[in-house]
Amino acid sequence: MTGNPVGRVVAVCAAKGHNFSKPPCLSIRLLKGLGVEGDAHMGEKVKHLFLARKNPDAPNLRQVHLMHTELFEEVRAKGFDVKPGDLGENVTTEGIDLLDLSTGTKLHLGDEAVIEVTGLRNPCYQIDNFQKGLLHATLDKSGPKLVRKTGIMSIVLVGGDVRPGDTIRVEPPEGPHRPLELV
Repeated sequence: MTGNPVGRVVAVCAAKGHNFSKPPCLSIRLLKGLGVEGDAHMGEKVKHLFLARKNPDAPNLRQVHLMHTELFEEVRAKGFDVKPGDLGENVTTEGIDLLDLSTGTKLHLGDEAVIEVTGLRNPCYQIDNFQKGLLHATLDKSGPKLVRKTGIMSIVLVGGDVRPGDTIRVEPPEGPHRPLELV
């Protein structure tokens, strides 16, 4: 995969309950078609509480949530203190512009796991419950378009263990770039 971006895993996080934040772990195990073993959002069908109430039979396009550590640096400059797992992500990354990836991009995490990017996370009011004003700090404008910076969602294609320090290799999909939409 010469020429494709390479980043690294900064932290991995999981929580059994539907908590806003997820504690950092030494490693997580990704399960094909399900998500993060032992995490509240693991499953073939949608597990996000709000989305599951709307359509419990919808496929789970949010099995693994990734967030870039560069966002933490950006909001820190605005006076907020955010660490890996605080905003509910499973994998905190560094060195890859997650928000600019194409829908369908494959990310190879470590030696085994492969996930496919499905779309953007839609930040909600709970971010302001965590730290007042943080929701606004994670949003931006690009002309008339609202830019949501709170990470991306994905599904697990190939399971495996993921640890801090693992490399992330980017495999773009064939065809034209398809901007990420909310999932």
